[in-house]
Amino acid sequence: MTSPAHTWTLTDGHAGNVRQATALARALGLPTRDWVLQARAPWKQLAPRLLPGSEHAFGPGFNAALAQPPALAIGCGRQAALATRLLRTGGARAIQILDPRISTLHWDLVIAPSHDRLRRPNVLTLLGSLNPVDEAWLADARRRFSHLGRLPGPRTALLVGGPSAHLRLGVPDIDTILAMLDAAVRNEGGTVMATTSRRTPAELVARLRRHYADGPHLLWCEERDGVNPYPGLLAWAERIVCTADSVNMLSEACATDAPVFVHAPQRASGRLQRFLGALAERGRIHALADGLAPFPVTPLRETARIAEQVRQRLAIG
Repeated sequence: MTSPAHTWTLTDGHAGNVRQATALARALGLPTRDWVLQARAPWKQLAPRLLPGSEHAFGPGFNAALAQPPALAIGCGRQAALATRLLRTGGARAIQILDPRISTLHWDLVIAPSHDRLRRPNVLTLLGSLNPVDEAWLADARRRFSHLGRLPGPRTALLVGGPSAHLRLGVPDIDTILAMLDAAVRNEGGTVMATTSRRTPAELVARLRRHYADGPHLLWCEERDGVNPYPGLLAWAERIVCTADSVNMLSEACATDAPVFVHAPQRASGRLQRFLGALAERGRIHALADGLAPFPVTPLRETARIAEQVRQRLAIG
């Protein structure tokens, strides 16, 4: 017996994982039941490997739900991979987003970024990460944040992440970015619309707050700054400036129709370096150090392409 909710998304609640799983379900046009799961020891450390009693890994609620699996389970992240494995044994078709680090044969499909270099017959690869940014999403964001469209142009969205395993980011980097944007505003006028992420260190946030304390520009760092305008920033930006640390942030910026300028992409290493190199080869990003001259853009819309492949592989719809 399958669940009346025909599609489930399963994540550990981390924003990047939730965003990818729900973006795929949305692109497939499927109503979902969204699960946020926290595995208990020892499964938390060993997921997605099956151990005796793994059906109890996520507590009694999920254990009971296994008796009525959905037609389709979409998981993102290592812990969710255990849940999608369990659901597949009960009859669900299972899609796992991101490399599960074990054989992909435990799922019907695995979706992984090309920079992970995972190649198997049931693996679908994409440039960057799944995200909801398309024409409809941008149009909705322009409606919800229409006031941003009245800011003086050119409007520059500044997206600031934080240090990662593949890139260090500190106050000198922020100072370099701000100096370039200050020069652009002096020469062209316009507005900077800046936002930080959960990973942005406090010292970088403080630097941004001091810099934009008295100006006409927009800065959002946390809930006390009001409603998060991030969708509006992407929708109304005439150009986007990004730090180079986040695949998710860069993927969403590149899904818009604005030119994207990346600070110090040459300093990235490993998988991140490969991703940035692929974006540069496509002409989708330019290095910020080379200036802010506009360039022609083809939006990066990988989610729609992957969704169509999923439909064909699993005969959905």
